[in-house]
Amino acid sequence: MNWKSLNRDLKSSRLIYLKGFLFLIIGTVSALTLLVESFSLRTGVLIIFTIWGFCRFYYFMFYVVQNYVDPNYRFSGIGSFLSYLLTKKK
Repeated sequence: MNWKSLNRDLKSSRLIYLKGFLFLIIGTVSALTLLVESFSLRTGVLIIFTIWGFCRFYYFMFYVVQNYVDPNYRFSGIGSFLSYLLTKKK
């Protein structure tokens, strides 16, 4: 098995849903682990703000830049956004 075959677009809707729910499980388990290890209102609030902040940044990369800043930009992941920032013409 080579890298090219592993790095292709995911087309199965069932696998896409599975991937999404796996992300949800990872986030939930991580947040619960942090709360169990350091149970406090402050920790809970910081977890909520962290999740909210990263979600908003993801929305910014995906929607805001593509629709309001550069209509030619097409989002395909965090790596593509970082590449876009480093290579775009000023």
